[in-house]
Amino acid sequence: MEGEYRSLHTELIGHSEEIAFYNGADWEKTNIDRGFNKLYSHINYMLSKRFWMGIFDSMLVKYGAVMVGYTVVGLPVFGPNSEAYLKARGNDSAAITKDYIRNSSLLINLAKAIGRLVVSYKEVQNLAGYTTLVYEMDEVLGDLSQGRYKRVMVTQNNGKNAKNTEASASVRGGAKVIKSDNIVFIDVPILSPNGDVLIPKMNFEISPGMHLLITGPNGCGKSSLFRILGELWPATGGSLHKPSVQDIFYIPQRPYLPNGTLRD
Repeated sequence: MEGEYRSLHTELIGHSEEIAFYNGADWEKTNIDRGFNKLYSHINYMLSKRFWMGIFDSMLVKYGAVMVGYTVVGLPVFGPNSEAYLKARGNDSAAITKDYIRNSSLLINLAKAIGRLVVSYKEVQNLAGYTTLVYEMDEVLGDLSQGRYKRVMVTQNNGKNAKNTEASASVRGGAKVIKSDNIVFIDVPILSPNGDVLIPKMNFEISPGMHLLITGPNGCGKSSLFRILGELWPATGGSLHKPSVQDIFYIPQRPYLPNGTLRD
């Protein structure tokens, strides 16, 4: 459960852009809170169980084994066949005491060993848990070596940072974002968050019902345009006319399907 809870944070970091485009922040927060509450209740449950099991195991190993040993050792003297045993020893108290001490030492050690075997299920369970984790990791590493898992990484070209610093600083004035039925860019620069100037000024207009296909080589600013339109990146200049968040829907480049129901 702790691994599942940590994976929720990893998915949030790895798919932050997709979650922002899907407006899934509230659902992700609820899902992470649900995972935390599930882990918290399970830890409380396990601690209470371990408390009572610890008391039981300690009593069993420390006192139960000793009582069993002394009971078994006392049977020849106080049991149903005690007369035959005493007669065989000639009622010699020294011989009886010698047998009692020797047998009690052996049987008590045997009983303690049996008690440790009874309690050893904890170590076996821990070993089984670690073995499962190592096996799953080995499976994933085997899939990676065969090329079954391939993740598309989003990379940035930082080679133009130095020469674009002056240009980026000149357009960091803040854009006017106006609610409108049309999508209109008026002198809006396409800038990455680290200051790369992809397009100095962008001007276009899209009306409802209009179809538009944006093409271009990698790194020219196609995805950056939609990040600015979806307000994931700040519009640093010009005027941006766009519908409200409730009236427009963005589909990110990479699909993101979180663990949950089909409705989620």
